Amino acid sequence: MIYGYARVSTKGQDRYGNGLEVQETMLRENGAEVIFCESFTGTKKHRPELDKLMGQLQEGDTVVVCKLDRIARSARDGIEIIDEMLARGVSINVLNMGKFDNTPTGRLIRTIFLAFAEFERDMIVQRTTEGREVARQKDGYREGRPTKVSDEQFQKFFARQKEGELSIEECCEQLGISRATWYNRAKAVA
Repeated sequence: MIYGYARVSTKGQDRYGNGLEVQETMLRENGAEVIFCESFTGTKKHRPELDKLMGQLQEGDTVVVCKLDRIARSARDGIEIIDEMLARGVSINVLNMGKFDNTPTGRLIRTIFLAFAEFERDMIVQRTTEGREVARQKDGYREGRPTKVSDEQFQKFFARQKEGELSIEECCEQLGISRATWYNRAKAVA
């Protein structure tokens, strides 16, 4: 059986050509009969769909992935996952690199490329942290998603609700916010 495994860390990766649909198409074009897909960080060794895949693998099966970093983002986890597959007689086909085997050269190449995948992820984390620190030093920086409703807008609706003109439900509907957001914002005003 030829299995495919596709993974993204976030649903937003579709914008960069790494989305699940793109991976699924590539896997099917390369013979994958059953494909396991998930949106889950590659820094965790145990992932729901990967664990299902590992549970189904039998000797003689093949696992196809588009890129090595789809299997893991840490060298240690990647090596453990690949070694487990190879020990069970499963072959691994990484589309942008080729087939992995249990030869000394195969193990060397696997280890080097997994180290690069881990390094790449560490650099992304470092750049994100540095960017956040620079942004925090600027006036008006607020971490997180921008608010949908300005303080001024909320104050007007809050006053109307307190005066009995509108119910909380009507305020939420008109502002396009949830009741939880209403109550969180109301605590700050009160």
